[in-house]
Amino acid sequence: MIGVAPFAVALLASLTLTLPVRQFALRVGMVDKPNHRKIHVQPIPLLGGLAIYMAVLLAMLFSRGGETLAQVLAILAGATLVVATGTLDDRGLLHHQIKLFVAMPIAACILLASGIHARVFSLMWPGTAGSFADAALTVFWVTGITASFSILDYMDGLCAGIAAVASLFFAALAALHGQIWVGALAAAVMGATLGFLRWNFNPARIFMGDGGAMLLGFLMATLSLKLRLTEASLAAGIFAPSPAHAAACFHSPRPARTTPPTAFPIADWARAAPYCACTPWAAFLACWPC
Repeated sequence: MIGVAPFAVALLASLTLTLPVRQFALRVGMVDKPNHRKIHVQPIPLLGGLAIYMAVLLAMLFSRGGETLAQVLAILAGATLVVATGTLDDRGLLHHQIKLFVAMPIAACILLASGIHARVFSLMWPGTAGSFADAALTVFWVTGITASFSILDYMDGLCAGIAAVASLFFAALAALHGQIWVGALAAAVMGATLGFLRWNFNPARIFMGDGGAMLLGFLMATLSLKLRLTEASLAAGIFAPSPAHAAACFHSPRPARTTPPTAFPIADWARAAPYCACTPWAAFLACWPC
């Protein structure tokens, strides 16, 4: 089956790498310290995003598909850029506006240069104008989704959980439409996030940090750009990825880590359920007849 090996490798890698990364974060002082805006009373290590990054990277070594080397390297370069930028921000070495107005657009431009881009306006207005509009949409999309996931990481397990659910549907849609490499990447992201959730559920032993949240946002945006619904209607092809990201977009305007935990972990997830519930509509839209 498509993505089984990448999923298994990413799951095992994330499960095993997270604890060493946690120890490294404690050793170098990369921790989220308690204050009046946060609910944890002990410093919690950051850098969990590095474990997710390494797990996805290892898993993709087991993937097979017809993707060009340029696109694979572009995705790797963009992912590395956002992880590095987010980690520097976690360390307090970078202004947050650099992430939004420099790093994220550059990551989008790297995808554009490799041929990964939105195909919306060019289908309606063939020619130079449509191509330029699609390029602008690609930068806006990648920047917006990456920024949304960056803000989303304020509740234990929420950001990784939403990314895992979205990746599940991306993998299913890719398999239905014969996109082996896209399905493998989605499966790898799902395995990496599920493995990380073992240590990130409430009470979290490690946070993914801004580097991890930006990485997941970038990968979600990339998957939606790569996914091509060959036998679906134009409307389905355009809007199918959108519900998968609606949870991040609509759940983002909230202060970081201020929501107090409930007595039962499932109740924390119930707060996010209205947003997570929209994700399955992506599959429904993809199957809508032409």
